[in-house]
Amino acid sequence: MATQTITRNPKHAVVSPAEWLAARKELLRKEKELTRLRDEISRERLELPWEEVKKEYVFNGPKGKRTLAELFDGRDQLIVYHFMFGPEWAEGCPSCSFIADHFDGAAVHLASRGITLTAVSRAPFEKIEPFKKRMGWRFNWVSSNGNDFNGDYHVSFTKEEITGVKMPYNYGTSSFPSDEAPGLSVFYKDEAGKVFHTYSTYARGGDILIGAYNFLDIAPLGRNEERFDWPMQWVRHHDKYPDPYFADAPKPKGAIEQAKDSCCSGEQQA
Repeated sequence: MATQTITRNPKHAVVSPAEWLAARKELLRKEKELTRLRDEISRERLELPWEEVKKEYVFNGPKGKRTLAELFDGRDQLIVYHFMFGPEWAEGCPSCSFIADHFDGAAVHLASRGITLTAVSRAPFEKIEPFKKRMGWRFNWVSSNGNDFNGDYHVSFTKEEITGVKMPYNYGTSSFPSDEAPGLSVFYKDEAGKVFHTYSTYARGGDILIGAYNFLDIAPLGRNEERFDWPMQWVRHHDKYPDPYFADAPKPKGAIEQAKDSCCSGEQQA
Protein backbone atom coordinates (compact mmCIF):
# COMPACT_ATOMS: atom_id res chain seq x y z
CA MET A 1 0.00 0.00 0.00
CA ALA A 2 1.31 3.40 -0.96
CA THR A 3 1.48 6.24 1.52
CA GLN A 4 0.75 9.90 0.99
CA THR A 5 4.41 10.89 1.38
CA ILE A 6 5.71 13.36 -1.19
CA THR A 7 9.24 13.68 -2.55
CA ARG A 8 11.08 16.58 -0.93
CA ASN A 9 14.29 18.41 -1.83
CA PRO A 10 14.61 16.99 -5.36
CA LYS A 11 17.94 17.35 -7.15
CA HIS A 12 17.48 20.13 -9.66
CA ALA A 13 19.61 22.47 -11.74
CA VAL A 14 19.97 26.00 -10.38
CA VAL A 15 21.03 28.50 -13.05
CA SER A 16 21.46 32.21 -13.67
CA PRO A 17 18.44 34.40 -14.56
CA ALA A 18 19.58 34.54 -18.20
CA GLU A 19 19.85 30.75 -18.45
CA TRP A 20 16.46 30.34 -16.76
CA LEU A 21 14.85 32.74 -19.24
CA ALA A 22 16.35 30.91 -22.23
CA ALA A 23 15.07 27.57 -20.96
CA ARG A 24 11.64 29.03 -20.25
CA LYS A 25 11.36 30.50 -23.74
CA GLU A 26 12.23 27.14 -25.29
CA LEU A 27 9.53 25.45 -23.24
CA LEU A 28 7.09 28.21 -24.22
CA ARG A 29 7.73 27.41 -27.87
CA LYS A 30 6.67 23.80 -27.24
CA GLU A 31 3.69 24.89 -25.12
CA LYS A 32 2.44 27.00 -28.04
CA GLU A 33 2.82 24.01 -30.37
CA LEU A 34 0.71 21.96 -27.97
CA THR A 35 -1.95 24.69 -27.79
CA ARG A 36 -2.21 24.84 -31.59
CA LEU A 37 -2.40 21.05 -31.80
CA ARG A 38 -5.12 21.00 -29.12
CA ASP A 39 -7.10 23.57 -31.12
CA GLU A 40 -6.76 21.42 -34.23
CA ILE A 41 -7.92 18.30 -32.39
CA SER A 42 -10.90 20.23 -30.99
CA ARG A 43 -11.82 21.29 -34.53
CA GLU A 44 -11.59 17.71 -35.80
CA ARG A 45 -13.69 16.51 -32.85
CA LEU A 46 -16.47 18.89 -33.95
CA GLU A 47 -16.30 17.39 -37.45
CA LEU A 48 -16.84 13.81 -36.30
CA PRO A 49 -19.97 12.17 -37.76
CA TRP A 50 -22.90 11.49 -35.44
CA GLU A 51 -24.92 8.33 -34.83
CA GLU A 52 -28.60 8.41 -33.95
CA VAL A 53 -29.53 6.86 -30.61
CA LYS A 54 -32.57 4.72 -31.37
CA LYS A 55 -32.67 2.58 -28.23
CA GLU A 56 -34.89 3.83 -25.40
CA TYR A 57 -33.06 4.22 -22.08
CA VAL A 58 -34.91 5.04 -18.86
CA PHE A 59 -32.99 6.37 -15.87
CA ASN A 60 -33.96 6.91 -12.25
CA GLY A 61 -33.02 10.14 -10.51
CA PRO A 62 -34.23 12.99 -8.30
CA LYS A 63 -37.02 13.76 -10.80
CA GLY A 64 -38.14 10.13 -11.04
CA LYS A 65 -38.01 8.06 -14.23
CA ARG A 66 -36.57 9.94 -17.19
CA THR A 67 -35.49 9.01 -20.71
CA LEU A 68 -32.17 9.98 -22.23
CA ALA A 69 -33.92 12.75 -24.19
CA GLU A 70 -35.40 14.11 -20.94
CA LEU A 71 -31.96 14.30 -19.31
CA PHE A 72 -31.19 17.26 -21.61
CA ASP A 73 -33.45 19.39 -19.36
CA GLY A 74 -34.62 21.53 -22.27
CA ARG A 75 -31.15 22.09 -23.71
CA ASP A 76 -29.77 20.67 -26.95
CA GLN A 77 -26.45 19.28 -25.67
CA LEU A 78 -25.80 16.66 -23.00
CA ILE A 79 -22.50 15.56 -21.46
CA VAL A 80 -22.68 12.30 -19.51
CA TYR A 81 -19.91 11.33 -17.13
CA HIS A 82 -19.85 7.56 -16.64
CA PHE A 83 -19.25 7.48 -12.88
CA MET A 84 -17.87 4.16 -11.58
CA PHE A 85 -20.38 3.07 -8.96
CA GLY A 86 -21.51 -0.53 -9.31
CA PRO A 87 -24.83 -1.88 -8.01
CA GLU A 88 -23.15 -3.75 -5.13
CA TRP A 89 -20.62 -1.05 -4.22
CA ALA A 90 -20.83 0.79 -0.90
CA GLU A 91 -19.60 4.08 -2.37
CA GLY A 92 -18.49 5.67 -5.62
CA CYS A 93 -15.00 5.31 -7.08
CA PRO A 94 -12.38 7.64 -5.48
CA SER A 95 -10.89 8.63 -8.86
CA CYS A 96 -14.31 9.39 -10.34
CA SER A 97 -15.05 11.38 -7.21
CA PHE A 98 -11.81 13.33 -7.79
CA ILE A 99 -13.10 14.27 -11.24
CA ALA A 100 -16.62 14.97 -9.97
CA ASP A 101 -15.26 17.47 -7.45
CA HIS A 102 -14.81 19.74 -10.49
CA PHE A 103 -18.39 19.50 -11.81
CA ASP A 104 -20.45 21.92 -9.75
CA GLY A 105 -18.36 24.97 -10.57
CA ALA A 106 -18.56 24.22 -14.30
CA ALA A 107 -22.20 23.13 -14.57
CA VAL A 108 -23.73 26.60 -14.30
CA HIS A 109 -21.43 27.95 -17.02
CA LEU A 110 -22.16 24.97 -19.28
CA ALA A 111 -25.89 25.47 -18.82
CA SER A 112 -25.55 29.04 -20.08
CA ARG A 113 -24.12 27.58 -23.33
CA GLY A 114 -26.92 25.08 -23.81
CA ILE A 115 -25.15 22.10 -22.22
CA THR A 116 -26.48 19.88 -19.45
CA LEU A 117 -23.93 17.93 -17.42
CA THR A 118 -25.00 14.75 -15.65
CA ALA A 119 -23.39 11.69 -14.13
CA VAL A 120 -24.70 8.18 -14.74
CA SER A 121 -23.97 5.06 -12.69
CA ARG A 122 -25.34 1.52 -12.46
CA ALA A 123 -25.78 1.82 -8.70
CA PRO A 124 -29.43 2.19 -7.65
CA PHE A 125 -30.49 5.78 -7.09
CA GLU A 126 -31.10 4.90 -3.43
CA LYS A 127 -27.31 4.43 -3.09
CA ILE A 128 -26.31 7.37 -5.29
CA GLU A 129 -28.27 10.02 -3.44
CA PRO A 130 -26.78 9.54 0.07
CA PHE A 131 -23.26 9.31 -1.32
CA LYS A 132 -23.83 12.50 -3.32
CA LYS A 133 -25.13 14.22 -0.16
CA ARG A 134 -22.12 12.99 1.83
CA MET A 135 -19.76 14.49 -0.78
CA GLY A 136 -21.65 17.79 -0.85
CA TRP A 137 -22.30 17.73 -4.61
CA ARG A 138 -25.21 19.38 -6.43
CA PHE A 139 -24.78 18.21 -10.05
CA ASN A 140 -27.41 15.91 -11.55
CA TRP A 141 -26.71 12.19 -11.11
CA VAL A 142 -29.00 9.40 -12.26
CA SER A 143 -29.04 5.62 -12.14
CA SER A 144 -28.91 3.40 -15.23
CA ASN A 145 -29.68 0.34 -13.13
CA GLY A 146 -31.84 -2.04 -15.13
CA ASN A 147 -31.06 -0.69 -18.60
CA ASP A 148 -28.30 -1.33 -21.18
CA PHE A 149 -26.82 2.17 -21.23
CA ASN A 150 -23.53 1.37 -19.47
CA GLY A 151 -22.96 -1.77 -21.48
CA ASP A 152 -23.81 -0.11 -24.79
CA TYR A 153 -21.33 2.68 -24.07
CA HIS A 154 -18.67 0.19 -22.92
CA VAL A 155 -18.18 1.28 -19.30
CA SER A 156 -19.69 -1.76 -17.54
CA PHE A 157 -18.74 -5.35 -18.22
CA THR A 158 -20.20 -8.80 -17.78
CA LYS A 159 -18.52 -11.53 -15.74
CA GLU A 160 -17.61 -13.26 -18.99
CA GLU A 161 -15.87 -10.12 -20.30
CA ILE A 162 -13.98 -9.61 -17.03
CA THR A 163 -12.73 -13.19 -16.85
CA GLY A 164 -11.70 -13.13 -20.52
CA VAL A 165 -8.30 -12.08 -21.73
CA LYS A 166 -9.50 -8.72 -23.05
CA MET A 167 -12.52 -6.48 -22.57
CA PRO A 168 -14.23 -4.12 -25.07
CA TYR A 169 -12.92 -0.83 -23.68
CA ASN A 170 -11.46 2.38 -25.13
CA TYR A 171 -12.15 1.45 -28.77
CA GLY A 172 -10.19 -1.75 -28.54
CA THR A 173 -9.79 -4.64 -26.17
CA SER A 174 -8.12 -3.85 -22.87
CA SER A 175 -7.61 -5.69 -19.64
CA PHE A 176 -9.31 -3.91 -16.73
CA PRO A 177 -9.47 -4.68 -12.99
CA SER A 178 -13.16 -3.92 -12.47
CA ASP A 179 -16.65 -4.47 -13.84
CA GLU A 180 -16.99 -0.68 -14.06
CA ALA A 181 -14.80 1.75 -16.03
CA PRO A 182 -14.64 5.54 -16.41
CA GLY A 183 -15.68 7.42 -19.50
CA LEU A 184 -17.48 10.40 -20.96
CA SER A 185 -20.20 10.42 -23.64
CA VAL A 186 -21.72 13.40 -25.42
CA PHE A 187 -25.10 13.75 -27.11
CA TYR A 188 -27.09 16.25 -29.18
CA LYS A 189 -30.87 16.59 -29.48
CA ASP A 190 -32.35 18.26 -32.54
CA GLU A 191 -35.59 20.24 -32.84
CA ALA A 192 -37.48 17.08 -33.77
CA GLY A 193 -36.40 15.44 -30.51
CA LYS A 194 -33.99 12.97 -32.12
CA VAL A 195 -30.91 12.19 -29.99
CA PHE A 196 -27.47 11.70 -31.52
CA HIS A 197 -24.28 10.31 -29.98
CA THR A 198 -21.48 12.68 -31.00
CA TYR A 199 -18.44 11.67 -28.94
CA SER A 200 -17.14 9.33 -26.23
CA THR A 201 -13.76 9.12 -24.56
CA TYR A 202 -12.31 6.73 -21.99
CA ALA A 203 -9.34 6.06 -19.69
CA ARG A 204 -6.96 9.05 -19.78
CA GLY A 205 -9.32 10.88 -22.11
CA GLY A 206 -10.95 12.14 -18.91
CA ASP A 207 -7.77 13.86 -17.74
CA ILE A 208 -8.89 17.05 -19.46
CA LEU A 209 -11.70 17.36 -16.88
CA ILE A 210 -9.34 17.35 -13.90
CA GLY A 211 -8.44 20.93 -13.04
CA ALA A 212 -6.41 19.74 -10.03
CA TYR A 213 -4.07 17.87 -12.38
CA ASN A 214 -3.45 21.09 -14.29
CA PHE A 215 -2.40 22.75 -11.04
CA LEU A 216 -0.15 19.78 -10.20
CA ASP A 217 1.42 19.92 -13.66
CA ILE A 218 2.68 23.48 -13.08
CA ALA A 219 3.79 22.85 -9.47
CA PRO A 220 7.53 22.22 -8.84
CA LEU A 221 7.11 18.49 -8.17
CA GLY A 222 4.43 17.84 -10.80
CA ARG A 223 2.02 14.95 -10.30
CA ASN A 224 4.70 13.05 -8.37
CA GLU A 225 2.98 9.71 -9.01
CA GLU A 226 5.94 7.59 -10.06
CA ARG A 227 6.21 5.72 -6.75
CA PHE A 228 2.63 4.46 -6.86
CA ASP A 229 1.40 1.19 -8.35
CA TRP A 230 -0.98 3.20 -10.58
CA PRO A 231 -1.16 6.97 -11.13
CA MET A 232 -4.25 7.81 -9.08
CA GLN A 233 -3.41 5.60 -6.11
CA TRP A 234 -2.92 8.68 -3.93
CA VAL A 235 -6.45 9.98 -4.59
CA ARG A 236 -9.01 9.76 -1.77
CA HIS A 237 -12.60 10.83 -1.40
CA HIS A 238 -12.23 14.43 -0.29
CA ASP A 239 -13.54 13.58 3.20
CA LYS A 240 -10.91 10.86 3.70
CA TYR A 241 -7.66 12.82 3.54
CA PRO A 242 -5.84 12.80 6.90
CA ASP A 243 -5.51 16.60 7.03
CA PRO A 244 -8.70 18.21 5.68
CA TYR A 245 -7.96 21.42 3.80
CA PHE A 246 -11.04 23.29 4.97
CA ALA A 247 -11.43 24.18 8.63
CA ASP A 248 -15.04 22.94 8.71
CA ALA A 249 -14.32 19.69 6.86
CA PRO A 250 -15.66 16.48 8.44
CA LYS A 251 -13.25 14.14 10.13
CA PRO A 252 -11.69 11.44 7.91
CA LYS A 253 -13.87 8.37 7.43
CA GLY A 254 -12.42 4.91 6.97
CA ALA A 255 -8.90 3.84 6.16
CA ILE A 256 -6.48 6.28 4.59
CA GLU A 257 -4.67 3.61 2.61
CA GLN A 258 -6.14 2.37 -0.64
CA ALA A 259 -5.95 -1.35 -1.39
CA LYS A 260 -4.12 -2.68 -4.42
CA ASP A 261 -7.32 -4.25 -5.74
CA SER A 262 -9.17 -0.92 -5.77
CA CYS A 263 -11.71 -0.27 -8.52
CA CYS A 264 -9.29 2.35 -9.82
CA SER A 265 -6.09 0.30 -9.83
CA GLY A 266 -5.80 0.03 -13.60
CA GLU A 267 -7.94 2.93 -14.61
CA GLN A 268 -5.31 5.22 -16.10
CA GLN A 269 -3.29 2.43 -17.69
CA ALA A 270 -6.03 1.20 -20.02
